[in-house]
This record gives sequence, C-alpha cells and structure tokens, in this order.
Amino acid sequence: MCSEGSPSPRTICRVHRQRYETRHSPCDNTAMDSLAGVLLVAAPNLLDPNFFRSVVLILEHTEEGAVGVIINRPTTSPLGDELPEWEALLAQPEVVFVGGPVQPDNAVGLAEGVDGSSLAGVGIVDLSAPPGELTAPVRIYAGYAGWGPGQLEAELVEGGWIVALAEPEDVFAVEPGTLWRDVLRRQPGPTAMLATFPIDPGLN
Repeated sequence: MCSEGSPSPRTICRVHRQRYETRHSPCDNTAMDSLAGVLLVAAPNLLDPNFFRSVVLILEHTEEGAVGVIINRPTTSPLGDELPEWEALLAQPEVVFVGGPVQPDNAVGLAEGVDGSSLAGVGIVDLSAPPGELTAPVRIYAGYAGWGPGQLEAELVEGGWIVALAEPEDVFAVEPGTLWRDVLRRQPGPTAMLATFPIDPGLN
C-alpha cells in the first residue's frame, strides 16, 4: 500500500480542495472484480499504524490500482478556515477525518444521497465549489489510501484485509470508533468472531 507517513494535526487543517472521479469497472472473469464501493476491514494481524483496525471505503479499483478513504479515523481538528462554506454540513462528529497516508494536504468529501460514487447513497462532492443547494451531511477526509497496480490484490491474498459489503450509514457513523468491530460483527460465519480479537493478544 502507498504510504507517505501519518498527517500531523497541523497538516490535517491545511486541506486543499480536490475532487476524485470514480469509475465503475465492469467485472470480468479474467481478473479480480472491481472492489469499488465495498469496505476493506483491516485484519487483526495488519499492524501497519496507518491502517491498524481501519475500515476503508474503496472509491476506485481498476487494473491501474485502487483509491479509498479510511472512514473510522476521526481527528480532533475542526474544519477550520480552509473550507468554511462546508462547515455547517459536517456530519457528526464535526471534525476532519484522516482519509489515509497519501497526500494528507488534500481533501476528499463524501455526502449522503449524492450521485457520483460507486456506493449507492453516497457521493463524492466537489469541495472546490460552494455547497449550493446541498443539505445532506458531509464527511471530509484529509488524504487517502492508495495502491498501485496489483498491490491491493497481493495484500488480499496475504490476508491483510477482509472484504465486506458497505452500507451508507457506515460512512456517516456517529461513533466511528466502534465501526471496525461493528462491521466485523455483521459478517457471516467465523469472520464475525474477529470482532472480539483483543488489541494486544498478549494481554489475553
């Protein structure tokens, strides 16, 4: 996975305006189906601090790589002066989220009930323009998670991620700190038991 280090609190507030276009890649039987619109839940043994117990919404997945945002990592930083026109629309909790370690100075915005994303009911918003008539809750992420060609596929084979169906309410969870366990609990079979995995198995 691409990594440029975790953003600092100062960096998180210096969000630039950027839009990411997503594409729906047709599924074919010659390669892995596109994972755009699904969740990647970090397996308990994924210890990379950038992704430890993270839940990533995949926005784009093609043969050129994948792009997503971590949806369960709120900061303590308000939106600040960079995007004041969007502040009133922030979903609870009203803070910037860490979207991933890549380009932490750039901002990605997701809104409920807006077209333009691979997840039904959630859309990517253009943060460079005023909200206009948009009244739906918005989540703003500093940075994103990125994978080059074949990287995500390799990590899936290694067992670093659990693929799960996404629900719109996952993106706008009021208590994102419990999302890792919540998503695992609703998975079928033994996967649901991973939600009980202790943070430090040595203390068990």
